[in-house]
Amino acid sequence: MQTLILGVALALASAFSWASSTILVRVGLRRLSPIGANIFRLYVASTLFLLIFALTGNLSVFKLPARLLILAFISAQFGFVIGDYFYFNALKRMGVSRTVPITSTYPLWAILWAILFLGRTVKPHVIIGAVLVVLAIIIVKRAEEEEHADRLGFIFAFIAPISWSVAITIMDYLTKSIPSLQLAGVRMVFAALGVSVFLPRYGEEVRNISKREALVLVGAAVLGLILGQYLFVYSVSLVGSPIAAPVSAINPIIASLLAVLLLKEKPNARIFEGLILAVLGVILISIG
Repeated sequence: MQTLILGVALALASAFSWASSTILVRVGLRRLSPIGANIFRLYVASTLFLLIFALTGNLSVFKLPARLLILAFISAQFGFVIGDYFYFNALKRMGVSRTVPITSTYPLWAILWAILFLGRTVKPHVIIGAVLVVLAIIIVKRAEEEEHADRLGFIFAFIAPISWSVAITIMDYLTKSIPSLQLAGVRMVFAALGVSVFLPRYGEEVRNISKREALVLVGAAVLGLILGQYLFVYSVSLVGSPIAAPVSAINPIIASLLAVLLLKEKPNARIFEGLILAVLGVILISIG
């Protein structure tokens, strides 16, 4: 039971880290494209992880069996390159209010893959809790201004959560063989390598990032891609992806609350309705 509580607490902490990163980016970045900003963040995060590895004697992670490194590379591409690419393009085509309700289904996909491929037994109340969390996100985001939609945008939004869930499932498998810090870091390094395929198109934008934008992105990288990812990987290693994924998925709701508290955005009753559902979902997931 103590392991379950710690795992849920770590997942909640990762959600808060991701939400804080989102607020930081929302405040400090207006000019950059999401993909250009993501490239810079991944480069910063991978560099800092390599520094952490050097200082803590964890560079030996790159001497792991090739099979494990290949799986870590695949997980990183599905999570930070493929999934995010489709997510950002769906946002561009359909807007937040139509995209997030679709992409927020990734915890349900993660539960399905864990059952099918990892042989996990998932209790009914965990599934119900995950559904409540997804519904909470949908309620909050549906309260935002409706924007235009198109068929290709829907396809992009549908692919993104499947890609993320595949990344999480592979990561879940790897937590049994690779320590959390090493796994979080090596995935980030591999993600930075993979996202480099976008440099021909976004290289000039990345090179022209101002000092202020760079500082914002460094902060976002530390909060979201280093601290947030480490906490999430650690949570998955303790309680598995069927529990960690839906709990951490409440980060959009936390971001909305932080926007109201810190950015003085106009509060919406749906935010608090979604928060209640999310809390109920987390409680259900946490009762063991």
